Amino acid sequence: MAVKPLAVHDLAEDVLMCVCVALDQAAVDVPGQPGCPDCRACLVPGTVAWDSCEDPCAAGPAGAGGQLTVNVARMYPSTSFPVEDREVRGLRGCTLPTYTAVELVITLLRCVPGPDEGGCPPTCEELAAAARVLHVDLATVYNALLCCLPGTAPNPRGRRYVIGTSKTIGPEGGCVGLEQRVTVALYGCSPCPGGETS
Repeated sequence: MAVKPLAVHDLAEDVLMCVCVALDQAAVDVPGQPGCPDCRACLVPGTVAWDSCEDPCAAGPAGAGGQLTVNVARMYPSTSFPVEDREVRGLRGCTLPTYTAVELVITLLRCVPGPDEGGCPPTCEELAAAARVLHVDLATVYNALLCCLPGTAPNPRGRRYVIGTSKTIGPEGGCVGLEQRVTVALYGCSPCPGGETS
């Protein structure tokens, strides 16, 4: 069975929503923590461009700067999720893979302090404040996947997924952030177009 045409896109939207909601809750729970970026929280095709970590459209101190993106890194067939299936297709008696595995990348960028006009580096207090925001973001994105993602399944079987590596990225161009990977199993529940089989 094949995956539905919008299954991958819907999954990516669910992940973006889970992370955004969790970031907004962290802003309520942790004083001084920014929430989900106001202007740049989106799905992107391919590798993310570091377009913006500042916040040009937030009015006042309540706005949350940064850039939150979700993109698809890869898809592959899997009979024993999350292992990639390397079976040759097109043979008689060949069974279709049980799952299509989709690896998503969540990237969250925030501004990081840089040198002042005189070329002096940021103070330890400024760096510690930026580190605190990043550390809360790391925990929040992880928790969003752990706690929210299972509830987004379109069927009663729930979602099967593997939370991958979370790593700090940057600083670069005034931004620092995180990259979190997650691989999700999509059940094949649609017939192949035209009744074809693999």
